[in-house]
Amino acid sequence: MSESVAANQTISAEELLATDRCDRCGAQAYVRVSLNNGGELMFCAHHGHEYESALRQVAADIHDESQRLQADPAASN
Repeated sequence: MSESVAANQTISAEELLATDRCDRCGAQAYVRVSLNNGGELMFCAHHGHEYESALRQVAADIHDESQRLQADPAASN
């Protein structure tokens, strides 16, 4: 998912934890979707990207941390 979102969507600052799990497969969640109806879904990077277009139709907020998978571990030392 890209960092840009529609005008009615924002990026939440609350960081996902290693204990947050994908609602589809149970892997670590990197995408949190707050729905317009007040619900919340979490997805791994794979499923977050797979369902991105459908999620944007019903999302009030999308928080995507999948870029953490691309982070260079040596850069954090």
